[in-house]
Amino acid sequence: MAAQIRMYSTAVCPFCIRAERLLTARGVGSIEKLRVDLDPALRDEMVRITGRRTVPQIFIDGVHVGGFDELAALDREGKLPEMLR
Repeated sequence: MAAQIRMYSTAVCPFCIRAERLLTARGVGSIEKLRVDLDPALRDEMVRITGRRTVPQIFIDGVHVGGFDELAALDREGKLPEMLR
C-alpha cells in the first residue's frame, strides 16, 4: 500500500510545486493538498500542528517531514523511497 501524503500549500508557492514534482517523480500518485490560501482555518491548523508558518508542510503517513528542503534532503539521503512504501 502506498504512503498517504498530505501537504499544506498555496496555489502559487514555488516550493509546493517542487515538492509535488519530487513526490510524483518518486511514484506518488495522490497528494492530499490543503490550501491554506483558501481557508485561514487550515493555516491556523498547520501552525498549531507544525509550529511553522511557511508552506509547504508535508506529512507522509501522518509523520511531519517538514518543507521542501527537508523533503529534498530525505531524497538525497536515500530515505524518501522507504518512507513512500
